[in-house]
Formats: sequence, C-alpha cells, structure tokens
Amino acid sequence: MTSFSRLRVKTQSYEWGRFGKDSKAGELAAADPSFAPDAKTPYAELWMGTHPNAPSLVWDTQAPLKSVLTPENLSAQVSQRFNGDLPFLFKVLSIQKALSIQAHPDKKLAEDLFKRFPNVYKDNNHKPEMTVALTDFEALIGFRAIPEIVVNLVKYPEFAAAIGVQARADFASVKATDSETVQKDSLKALFKSLMEQDAAVIKTQIRALIARLSSTKHSVGTTEELLVRLDSQFPSDVGIFCALLLNYVKLVPGEAIFLAANEPHAYISGDCVECMAASDNVVRSGLTPKFKDVSTLVNMLTYNNGPAESQILKGVPYQSSATSFLYDPPIEEFSIIRTSLGAAGSESFKGINGPSVLIVTSGSGSAIVPEAGASKTHEVGLGYVFFIGANVEVTISAGSSGLTAYRAFCI
Repeated sequence: MTSFSRLRVKTQSYEWGRFGKDSKAGELAAADPSFAPDAKTPYAELWMGTHPNAPSLVWDTQAPLKSVLTPENLSAQVSQRFNGDLPFLFKVLSIQKALSIQAHPDKKLAEDLFKRFPNVYKDNNHKPEMTVALTDFEALIGFRAIPEIVVNLVKYPEFAAAIGVQARADFASVKATDSETVQKDSLKALFKSLMEQDAAVIKTQIRALIARLSSTKHSVGTTEELLVRLDSQFPSDVGIFCALLLNYVKLVPGEAIFLAANEPHAYISGDCVECMAASDNVVRSGLTPKFKDVSTLVNMLTYNNGPAESQILKGVPYQSSATSFLYDPPIEEFSIIRTSLGAAGSESFKGINGPSVLIVTSGSGSAIVPEAGASKTHEVGLGYVFFIGANVEVTISAGSSGLTAYRAFCI
C-alpha cells in the first residue's frame, strides 16, 4: 500500500502561460531531472492528481497514481464516495496572458453537456475551484453590484453602445427595492445583449474606447489600464467589456478565491496554486481563441452580484497552528492547507482521514513519516510533490532558507 510517495507530475503548455523558468509551473517542474524547461515554451500549468489528461506517477515505480489507490490510503469513506479515485485535481498556474471569460458547470449541467457534446466537454463532473495566490495575482470574479455597472455604462459610453437599447433601458430602471429575481433577470438580459452583439459593433466600440483611453497614461492596475492591456492581448474581443461587468480583484500571496459552479471569472495574471473537483470542463465566451459557447454560458450563470470581498479567503489557523492556514470551501471534494516555516522551523501533523497531495513551492527541508514501525526521513525540495495517504502522520522541517508547502486534501 502506498502511504507516502513522491510523485512525478506533468506540465501543460497553453499559450497564456509564462515562458521557461519565468513560469512558476516550469520552475517547480524542474525538480524532476528529466524535465528541462525550454525558454520558448509557455508552461501554463502543473497538474497533480489522477486526471487522464496528465496523470501523476509514483516516483520510484512509474506506476500511475490511480493504480495504487486503495480504500486504505484513500480512507474507506472517500474511496466509496468517489469510486476509488482521488476526488480533486491540484495545479500550479503561471499566467502571462489573460484566461478566457468562463464558468464551470454544476454536476447536472456537466452531465448534460457531456452527453450532448462529448467532443467539447470531456467529462461529466462539476468543477468548483479554489485559487491561492503564490505571487501578486489579478482576476475578474463574479458580477459587480448593479449600481456599479450602471455607473460604468455612463462612464464608458462605448460599453453602453455595445448593448441593445431595450436591455440597457430596462437595466437602468432597476431599483434597489426590486425583487432579487427582477434584478438578476435584468442583469442576464444585459449580459446576453452584450455577448450576442454583432462582432462589427463590438469592434467599432472597442476601437473607439481604446483610442480614447490610450490618449492618457493610466496607472497599472486601474480599470482603464486593464482595458487597454486586455485589448493588447485580445484585440476587439467582447471579453474586454466584461471587465466593466465583473469585479476586478488583486490578491497578495496567501489570499484565495473560491469559485462555485456557474459563476463567471477570468484569471488575468500571476502565479497560484489551484484545486478543483477532478474535471476539465470549461464554458467560455470571451478573451480566447478557443470555442465560445455563449448560449450555454448566458443561461448557466447564477447572476449573483455584489462586491467581491466576500469571495476572498485569507485562511484560518489550521488546528491552532501559527504556521499553517486552512482554506476550506463549502464543498466536499477538497480543502487546502498552506504551511510556511521559517529557517529550521518544524511542524508535526496528525493523520488526515483522507488522501492528500503536497507540493513545496519554496525552500527545502525534510519530511518524517512512520514506516514499518520506525520513522523514515524523506528529502523535501523546491517542486517536490508527494501523495500522503489517509491517517499518515508527517513532520515537516525546513532548512536554512525556510519552506512553504501547499497540501490539498479530502476527508
């Protein structure tokens, strides 16, 4: 039974990724001597788990991780609930160029999309996800509060002109005293009108907007600078206007966002760890050269709206620890622990009643685990990834440069 094993993990190269060793994903992947980062290759993601698109292997034996999972190292309840598999996919993302305006389907919609369009939607699982920033990180998440969108329609007349007259008028007439249903329906109609607008109209209005904004220099991180930057990456794309509909957030390392199913978002730049249910389902509608499923996206969204602060998580002390923090989203598939140890620091963890995957994102040290009635010490370095079985106790110690690790787990 595999109870504590180093893993060989795989990168994914997408055009939005950072290149070579400038990519955190590429830097961490270089812990494997067989991997040599190419300065001309964008290393967008590092995948850790059993997903068939990039399955992890046990370091010593090359066996697929999935093949060594048992009710003992998953725990009986996790094994039963998730059909003997790891219920999450753990990643590192390194983003140079904005990802698409997108959302992930809930379980019911995922099953329907997989049944009807298996060539586009490759599995039948939902994909709630959580992101923890490793570096300064930018994203668009959830719809802005309705009054804020109304202000943007006035402040950016090109944005207003890209939306149908009736949808715009109905939206402007919404009152705070209207029912939640009325407010959400008006927001849906506004979004639908924008996303279904003729491409020529969108191009005309974006070119006018960018020409106006480019006449003045804007500070990095302002809405105006973001609009210009997105246009430099995806010229005249309708997704540029989505920056005026969605909340623009900037995370510092250690801050996180949880994205439930059917909520719109787009990652803009930075490095992060990301955990999700074991799925690769994405419904896209802008800022992408890939297939855009506008109708599905428009109809799947919840149209929840308001400030993004409630979606930003800072982590809470894990079991009263001063050096480990827990990010615990309201789903059953995963949670994340971030451990940051100073030079020569150490922390012992009781066994977790479920499987976990740990990656070291900075520093080095050692991990001590029980084995055959004794203790075994494992080297731990930058980019090392480990599978830790259910109920396995582990003590992590940092070297002279300290150590930071992220651990995704399910119970």
